[in-house]
This record gives sequence, structure tokens and C-alpha cells, in this order.
Amino acid sequence: MSAEASLGRTPKHAMPFQLSLSLRATADQQVARFHRESDRRRLRAMAISVVGAGLLVALVLSVVGLKVQQVRLSYRLDALRTTRTELEEANRRLSVERASLSSLGRIEGEARVRLGMVAASQQQVQLAREFAAPSAASTARLGERTARVARAAGVQERVR
Repeated sequence: MSAEASLGRTPKHAMPFQLSLSLRATADQQVARFHRESDRRRLRAMAISVVGAGLLVALVLSVVGLKVQQVRLSYRLDALRTTRTELEEANRRLSVERASLSSLGRIEGEARVRLGMVAASQQQVQLAREFAAPSAASTARLGERTARVARAAGVQERVR
């Protein structure tokens, strides 16, 4: 080791730029250049600023996220309302179709056309004892009803 190195100085060949300018630094000055004492107040102020900025960014992003979610939900609500309207219309159409398909006149016509059924004659109709009244008036009414049904069936056949 050289005498300069043992004294804490930099050797001449280590600092050619400084030597050319005739600047010689002592060991203390050399250490002072690379070591700075931290200012705690400044660090605390910077940390508070960074945390505050982070909270502000998080707040803004959460508000934007809520607005985006609100827009998505409003589009979904509109789509669901449209679907509900379409389904209500389909329900109305199906109700009308069910009513027309379950009408007695149509069922009777289909029974005559597809299945070849005919209206029952008066001799073919027999009432159960619990429904038939023992009086002669009820028998006459039953005959009238049967005749009306037969005439109505005949009128419907002529219309078709």
C-alpha cells in the first residue's frame, strides 16, 4: 500500500480528472459526496403526498367503476323490459289461441270431421238415476234439450 492510501487519501492514479484540474479531495470530502443525511420531514411529506394521490386515484377509479356499472345495469334493464313486453304479447296471443282451440264449437267440428263422430240421438242418451228427476216434466225437458242440441249440431254442420 502506498502512503496516500494508508492516510485515507485517494492514490494519484485513481483520480486522473481531479488531478488534471489540480483538485485534491480529502477522504472526508469524498465520503460526504456519497452520503447525504435524509431529511425526515421531507420524506414524511412525500409519503403523505403519495398516499394522498393514491387515495385520490382510487376514489376517482371507484366512481368511474360505479358509473360504468350503472350504465351496464341500465342497458340490461332496458333489455329485460323489452323481453318482458315481448313475453306479455306472446302470452296474450297464446291465451287467445287457447280460447279458440278450447271452444266447444270447434271441438265438436273437429270431432265430426277428424273422428267421424255424430250427434247422439234421443234414444242413445240415458241419464244416470241420481241426475234424473222422477217426474214427467223433467223427462219432457230432457227431450227438448236433446232436440235443441241435435238441431244446433245440424245447423253447425250446414254452416261448415
